[in-house]
Amino acid sequence: MKQQEIERKFLVAGEGWRGLGEGVPYRQGYIARTQDRTVRVRVAGDKGYLTIKYRGEGIARSEFEYDIPLEEAQALLDGLAPGEIIEKLRYTFEYEGDVWEVDEFLGANEGLIVAEIELDAEDQAFSRPPWLGEEVSKVSRYLNVELSRLPYTAWNKESQSEGENS
Repeated sequence: MKQQEIERKFLVAGEGWRGLGEGVPYRQGYIARTQDRTVRVRVAGDKGYLTIKYRGEGIARSEFEYDIPLEEAQALLDGLAPGEIIEKLRYTFEYEGDVWEVDEFLGANEGLIVAEIELDAEDQAFSRPPWLGEEVSKVSRYLNVELSRLPYTAWNKESQSEGENS
């Protein structure tokens, strides 16, 4: 099942989104990753998924996602190092006719909140909610696969150590 994914991602700059959807716990990790491909296992609520993604042009990516038994998804995640697991609450809701997902990260990525919208085209128009901040669609460090390598809470430490080595 091939699906083209065109997703725009933004930092969240306010609390106005709270209460618009119920948070579903997500736990996910990457069992394989290269520069242009990833294989992700995810537990979302009480469902398991295996997802294969590879980069396309711009912000478009090809995505293949399959339901897998919850127990198998949990076993695959349990095989990863604890630091490689991303935990978050995902809130899904409609805003002015568009479906938004807001991810409130937990654990090593606590403090990061991003909003995503899936579109049919990169230049598709949509209504910007007032709590939407800076767009980070093309900033790789905000990709979940990168957050599993270098968590949000380590960014300041990394920047300080890079400055010391310069």
